[in-house]
Amino acid sequence: MQLIPKNVQSLIDEFSKLPGIGPKSAQRLTFYLLRGAKKNIGELGQAVLDLKNDLKICSNCFNIAENDPCVLCGDERRDREVICIVEEPLDIIALEKTGKFEGLYHVLHGAISPVDGIGPEDLYISQLLSRVKNNGIKEIIIATNPDLEGEATAMYIHKLIEHLGIKITRIAHGLPMGADIEYADEITLSRALEGRREY
Repeated sequence: MQLIPKNVQSLIDEFSKLPGIGPKSAQRLTFYLLRGAKKNIGELGQAVLDLKNDLKICSNCFNIAENDPCVLCGDERRDREVICIVEEPLDIIALEKTGKFEGLYHVLHGAISPVDGIGPEDLYISQLLSRVKNNGIKEIIIATNPDLEGEATAMYIHKLIEHLGIKITRIAHGLPMGADIEYADEITLSRALEGRREY
């Protein structure tokens, strides 16, 4: 006996496939939509259907954009001698919110992960290498995530470009503001010590 109608269960199943959404959250989202106005559901459905329409991948940095080049690559005020390498387009949004970086980006669209079958050839690494060799780049900032995959990707990229005589830096990883040292793990504390700067 099926308690939940098939179309409701189908939406729950689809929501469950999204990252960070477990079965309970998927159920809550589905039943929230059921309670909402049909117009709102239609607008959500149309937004999902239109998601990939009119989107491009910037041929320079590989960020998702409405135009090619993207707004950042097209901005003449950006420092074209510095590239910050990130895993995903969302990372650019986070870094731009700081207002501290004025160079260009390069989006890899993932990280090296043999467990998931993702190798260097599945990422935009060869395009990065070409960009670095041909565009007068003076500094590369590696801003991959501080996890196993991000570290492996950072080391791989470093090995590829270290012989080119370009300054290579890695963003510091450590304790977030408001964190207690006693609750931090060893890796986070190690990164905080390695990334220390003069006071």
